[in-house]
Amino acid sequence: MASWEEQLRDELAGRDLAVASVPGKGRGLFAARSFFPGEVVISQEPYASTPNKISVGSNCDNCFASRNLRKCSVCRVAWYCGSACQREEWKLHQLECRAIAALTEDRKKMLTPTIRLMVRLVLRRKLQDDKAIPSSGTDNYNLVDALESHISEVDKNQLVLYAQMANLVQLILPSFELDLKEITHTFSKFACNAHTICDPELRPLGTGLYPVLSIINHSCVPNAVLIFEGQTAYVRALQPISKNEEVSISYIETAATTMKRQDDLKHYYFTCTCPRCVKDSEEDALLEGYRCNDQKCDGFLLPNAGNKGYTCQKCSTSRDGEELQKMASDVLLLSDKVSSLVSSGNNSEVGSMYKTIEELERKLYHPLSITLLHTRETLLKIYMELQDWQTALMYCRLTIPVYERIYPPFHPMIGLQFYTCGKLEWLLEYTEDALMSLTRAADILRITHGTKSEFMKELLGKLEEVRAEASFRLSAGDEQ
Repeated sequence: MASWEEQLRDELAGRDLAVASVPGKGRGLFAARSFFPGEVVISQEPYASTPNKISVGSNCDNCFASRNLRKCSVCRVAWYCGSACQREEWKLHQLECRAIAALTEDRKKMLTPTIRLMVRLVLRRKLQDDKAIPSSGTDNYNLVDALESHISEVDKNQLVLYAQMANLVQLILPSFELDLKEITHTFSKFACNAHTICDPELRPLGTGLYPVLSIINHSCVPNAVLIFEGQTAYVRALQPISKNEEVSISYIETAATTMKRQDDLKHYYFTCTCPRCVKDSEEDALLEGYRCNDQKCDGFLLPNAGNKGYTCQKCSTSRDGEELQKMASDVLLLSDKVSSLVSSGNNSEVGSMYKTIEELERKLYHPLSITLLHTRETLLKIYMELQDWQTALMYCRLTIPVYERIYPPFHPMIGLQFYTCGKLEWLLEYTEDALMSLTRAADILRITHGTKSEFMKELLGKLEEVRAEASFRLSAGDEQ
């Protein structure tokens, strides 16, 4: 009988993919033929998954839908959107349900998403071992076993926490003879291998373990993107991928300076050496630098040697360092003040304070500054909630040039921002603008999301509606 490695190799070969070792990175996934932008490179169901919010019923345990949810009447922890999903999960949930129902209310409170993910993983492994559910070359526990845990690099306090969590799993599954050391190691594997399951607009819904997808390495300039439909993970090519080229995705938010990205990657236990991380620091200077005093110049400031001043690298205009420090501390004071206001729910007051911060940051930072971008994203969210569509649109439009500068051309964040812009323009009856924005959104999101999901059908439907309105207006104008 073929070993699990041979089974994996054969199944991946059937999908025109191969696993090979990469110096300094461990394993990597490689294309055995060329893939075009938007093509699905690989898709996978999770070995185990759980919604982020347990017992409040935010998502179906099986498909992650958020509509028509009903709680399991026995354990009162699982939620399903209908009988089809409940049936599909029944073999697994039957075992889980029995274990959870036997817990005291206090113990049920200890059932965090991470603990539940482990419980479901243990149960799935048992079902596969007992041949109660099928396994395959890309769906078996050996793939989980082969994942890197980095246990020797884990902080001692974290190790103690993992060991305590392993004991909790044993309390939940008292009839199982668990190897607590193995469970501890698997919790460490979760930390650097589990994926955040997101909705089409990249909002987190839950966590899943996709052992084959964990073979794919990171790049800050990836050639592929990971998008979820329900809990099915799809990796699509963002650009042409050549035969024998390694497939890469991004593990982190890449709209950040090199230092921030490297810091975010620390819990994956490697240092990224992608082209973006090893090239010069001009991009970082734009993302975190001060702006030139000349409003018409798009240069950034460099600190002067020997004094506290700054000089523009483009036009050599000087700017006083103390003035910049004063403005930066004013921004910090206002930011502290506004964060204490946020919980009050007074969005109108919060909005006007963020507007003041944005005005100060505009004078202080380069137009491509990440700090300024985040402030504008916050303002967009606030004015959307206040239903002030005109102001929301203004901030949405201001974010797009920065997105286009810091993300690759076919990045879902650019597509989603154009979609938001288009919806606001449509609402405000700027039909021509809405048509342009929604067309851009569709062009990008077709590549990242495909065309078959409900989300994409809705976008393409809206685009057709706007297109029809634009041509009606055009023909009406011609007739006059």
